[in-house]
Amino acid sequence: MVCRVRFALLTVLATLAIPASAGLVGPVHAAETAEAGGAERTAAFARWLEGVRREARGAGIPARTLDKALTGIAPIDKVIELDRRQPEFTLSFADYLARAARPERVAEGKELLVRHHALLREVERRYGVPAPVIVAMWGIESDFGRRTGDYPVVAALATLAFDGRRSRYFRQELINVLKIAQHGIEPDRLRGSWAGAMGQCQFMPTTYLKFARSWHGGGAPDIWQTPADVFASTANYLAKSGWNAGHGWGMAVRLPPGGLRTQGTRRSLKAWAKLGVRLADGRPLPLRSDPVATLVRADTPGAEGEGPLYLVYGNYHVLTTWNRSVFFALAAGTLADRLASK
Repeated sequence: MVCRVRFALLTVLATLAIPASAGLVGPVHAAETAEAGGAERTAAFARWLEGVRREARGAGIPARTLDKALTGIAPIDKVIELDRRQPEFTLSFADYLARAARPERVAEGKELLVRHHALLREVERRYGVPAPVIVAMWGIESDFGRRTGDYPVVAALATLAFDGRRSRYFRQELINVLKIAQHGIEPDRLRGSWAGAMGQCQFMPTTYLKFARSWHGGGAPDIWQTPADVFASTANYLAKSGWNAGHGWGMAVRLPPGGLRTQGTRRSLKAWAKLGVRLADGRPLPLRSDPVATLVRADTPGAEGEGPLYLVYGNYHVLTTWNRSVFFALAAGTLADRLASK
C-alpha cells in the first residue's frame, strides 16, 4: 500500500566538448569513466550492505537468513527511475473512480463474493469488517491478486535505502522484510511493487509484521497466494485501525441552492438534512443512527471547489489510514457499496 506522494525529478545535464582531432580518445575515455563510476558505486553499495548486515544481526536476524536474502543483490536502476519520476498529469476524481470501480471490476467482485462467501462470512464475523469492503480493497490494490508487482522486494528496498533520499524509512522497511524472511517466507517469494508493497493486499513490510494474519494459523501469513490470509490480513488492518462494524463509510451528496460553507464541519445527519443537504440523486438523507458526518469534497488539484461532495463517517478516515489519498478512500468505499448492491 503506497501513499500518493509527488516528488520533483532532478535531471543533471553534462556536456563534454571533444575536439574533432581527438578521434576515438574522447568516447573511450567516457566509457572508461562510466565503468569506473559503476565500479565505485558497486563497492559503495557492498560497504553499505555490510552495515545493513550488522544492523540486522543486532536485531536478531540469523546470518543464514541474511546470506539467503542479501547475497548477490545489486541496486535496481529502474526503481530509482520510478521513485524520482514526476507525474506528467493529474487524474480527476471522476476518472480515478471510473477506473477503480469500473463495471468489469464490480461484476468480478460480486462473483468473488459468491465464490468465497463462506470464508468471507467467517472473516467478517471475526473482525467486524464487511465482506464487500474486504473485496473492494482486494480489487483496488491488486485487481483481485492479478497485479501484485514482480520486483524482488529485498533488492528494491535496498536500492531505495542506499539511494539516500528517504534512506531512514526504506532502511527500516528493509530490516523488516528481512525479519519476514526470518519467519519463514523465502526471499525469492518476497516480490512486490518497486516501492516494496507486497502481496495481494500490497502491505509494506512494517504493515505486514503488524497486521498480516494467517487465517488457519501455524505459519507465516501468505498474502501472495492464499486468499484466506489476504482477507484476514485486510480485515485485521481495518479492524485494528478503528473500523466500526455498526456504521457505513459515507455517501455522495449535493448541497442546497446557494451552497454551504461548512466543509470539514462535523454534524449529525439530521442537522445536515435541516441545512438542505440531500443525497447526490436528490433523495433525502437517510436519517439513521449513524454517528456525526463530515462534509468532504473530492477536488482535483488546480480545480478546487469543483469536485463532488460526500458526507463521511469515521470508517472513511479508517480507509485513509490505508492510503492517505482522499480519492482512494472515496473510491474504495464506493466500490464496496457497488459490490454490496443487488
